Amino acid sequence: MCDEGARLYASALSVGKIARVETEDAPCLLEFALLHPDPDDPTWLRPVPPSAALTQRLHPIEREIQERRRLSVELAEAFEPFMAISAQVPPTTHAITVLEGIGRINASIELALAECRSEVLTIQPGGGRSENALTIAMERGKMLTARGVGMRTLYQHTVRHSHGTLSYAAQMAESKVEIRTLEELIERLMIFDNTVAFIPATDDRTVALELRHPGIVEYLAKVFEQLWHRAVPLQEQIPYDSKSDGISGVRHSIAKLLVEGHVDEAIARRLGMNVRTCRSHIAKLSVALGSNSRAQLGYLIARSGILESDPDHAVPPGAGA
Repeated sequence: MCDEGARLYASALSVGKIARVETEDAPCLLEFALLHPDPDDPTWLRPVPPSAALTQRLHPIEREIQERRRLSVELAEAFEPFMAISAQVPPTTHAITVLEGIGRINASIELALAECRSEVLTIQPGGGRSENALTIAMERGKMLTARGVGMRTLYQHTVRHSHGTLSYAAQMAESKVEIRTLEELIERLMIFDNTVAFIPATDDRTVALELRHPGIVEYLAKVFEQLWHRAVPLQEQIPYDSKSDGISGVRHSIAKLLVEGHVDEAIARRLGMNVRTCRSHIAKLSVALGSNSRAQLGYLIARSGILESDPDHAVPPGAGA
């Protein structure tokens, strides 16, 4: 009820009636049926007793409550046979569960965190993480280490230039948290106690897979271990600065991806850097090799032999020509 309506209704109750013209600016009085016309004089309105008005307003609400209670009883009775069956059958652990939506993904991860007793392995590709992501990581990390759970995380080399990530690493340094970096990483991965793993199922990461098949989880854990042994502890310097040919390690990686035919955006994503930084490296690589165009750059990379020092990077004769 509006304030003016409440004042006028109180006045009408005290006097026993109120002039109709006085209520023109308080339509809520008629909306709540608190007044009715005076049978002897239509220019006046008489108040409806509060008890009657209240009963009139409460009646539909009480009726709705009773209807909802009846519906809840019917639902409980309908599901009772299924609840009995469920109680007799051991819970099923699905090998693969599709998680749709950030809320459900986070809820499943939080459950795995709560159940974890030994170690968490995570791969976080890309450059520096957002402040919100690092805050969540800090809270989860402290919760785990407080229970004596270890944590190993793999980032890409580019996070070494992220103040936020370095600050996070410094704060977690005293706990059982280890961080290493690599130039290239596979997609995001989380493994808890080598029993459950989470991987993204879509590029926007709004759908994820919860994996509990022992064979799949063991395979992913082995992939992590191989990457971990190749990675460099965050507190240590990356072992390469410049090769004898004057091409830095990151530009060797860019040269390899260029020869493979990847565009700038794909190269930047693979190496965890922004496109602008990637193009700056490509420009310096072009200068180092004396290239005047992208097509010529691929040809010069193939002819220069700069990738041949690494068998995995070797380029077949004529490639890129």
